[in-house]
Amino acid sequence: MSGLPASRLRDLPSVDRVLKTPLAAAAVERFGQQSTTRAIRDALEEVRAACRNGAAVPDPCDLAADALVRLKAAEHPSLRPVFNLTGTVLHTNLGRALIAGEAAEAMRAVMREAVALEFDIGTGRRGERDDHLRTLICELTGAEDATIVNNNAAAVLLVLNTLSLGREAIVSRGELIEIGGAFRMPDIMVRAGAKLVEVGTTNRTHPRDYLSAIGPATGLVFKVHTSNYRIEGFTAEVPARELSAIARERGVPLVHDLGSGTLIDLTQYGLRHEPTVGEAIADGADLVTFSGDKLLGGPQAGFIVGRKDLVAKVNRNPMKRALRIDKLRLAALEATLKLYRNPDRLAERLPTLRLLARPAVDIAAQAQRLAPLLSQMLGGQFSVQVMECRSQVGSGAMPLDTLPSAGLALSPHSGSGQALEALAAALRALPVPVIGRVEKRALVLDLRCLEDEAGFVANLANFTPGGDGGAVA
Repeated sequence: MSGLPASRLRDLPSVDRVLKTPLAAAAVERFGQQSTTRAIRDALEEVRAACRNGAAVPDPCDLAADALVRLKAAEHPSLRPVFNLTGTVLHTNLGRALIAGEAAEAMRAVMREAVALEFDIGTGRRGERDDHLRTLICELTGAEDATIVNNNAAAVLLVLNTLSLGREAIVSRGELIEIGGAFRMPDIMVRAGAKLVEVGTTNRTHPRDYLSAIGPATGLVFKVHTSNYRIEGFTAEVPARELSAIARERGVPLVHDLGSGTLIDLTQYGLRHEPTVGEAIADGADLVTFSGDKLLGGPQAGFIVGRKDLVAKVNRNPMKRALRIDKLRLAALEATLKLYRNPDRLAERLPTLRLLARPAVDIAAQAQRLAPLLSQMLGGQFSVQVMECRSQVGSGAMPLDTLPSAGLALSPHSGSGQALEALAAALRALPVPVIGRVEKRALVLDLRCLEDEAGFVANLANFTPGGDGGAVA
């Protein structure tokens, strides 16, 4: 018996023999000789290992079919659309804001043609890419000037490096935040070349703390909006307007990082008030930094707005070129910002606001419609219950505020955690993966972000318990 595996290995078809099959010829036509050959070799390597364990030698056509499956799988994009049923609207791991149709169309247009990115059509000379957005941003925020980089972390880094390189940056201890991915404000300040000066305590900072810290070595006073957490109880902080007066009196700039940032008062959509960029400018901040892909509802970007002389200084920093954004995001941002000129239709046209403002009664009605379908799909292995739940904004915005929502709780009758994990994996294995959250021994599908109900139902048609659509234990 010891010679049997070796015999099987000798019977394996060669790569050339597999390449001569009709399926392999079709694969070469579609994917090319090099990729097809590599896929056949990978298939043969797996079969060789199986033959050593007693498996039968496959036919060359079977090997060609295996290689074709591999090639088709490799062709699928890694960055795939999913159904976000987590209950987090601005989910960092799922791409944050969904951009508006106008923004997507603007990106498509500039991808297909040469565009005047840094070319002044009026003069025929070189232009600046920030010019495409500068007037619009200043109109919406009341700022004197503006510049744009690739995200808000870059905006903070660039401002700190410009205004406090080798100098002191004064910040309250209660505002030394950490955001996702272990990104800590003190670390970015050090990398920017600033000398961090902490004032106050974790829970209480007073005007006298700033006054006693500002001196000849001070480069800036830094205020950070703690958008991703709250300190409650015995607390005190210096409001932005008062801090601005202190900084102005001592002749140093005040930089206010809003983090998520918003251009409008969100209370009109049933959300808690967040300080707007316009309010931060009106309160006297010399520069304000904020994100483009969170509450603003656009693509990833970081804005720096405020005093004209300081923005000009930021733009002269050599790091600016390394952090600038490309034509696609410029086009998407311009289209997104223009939507804010018509606030009456903003929630209708901007997906982020539309999802945040979606009425709970509409979501509950959708849950009632979908519950029977999910129950039938799961074949009695799980109970499907319509439930009230709470959605969250996400991406560090308004962490203590949740939105009334509705969803479906899928609970295994056996109470098995393995069954729940298998169901979650099966839903992720659908052509468009369905992402929910596990809560109280159930897989919860929060429907706040489900706008394409017909597409969701069509996607579920691919689910086959125990089959290729996703096996349920």
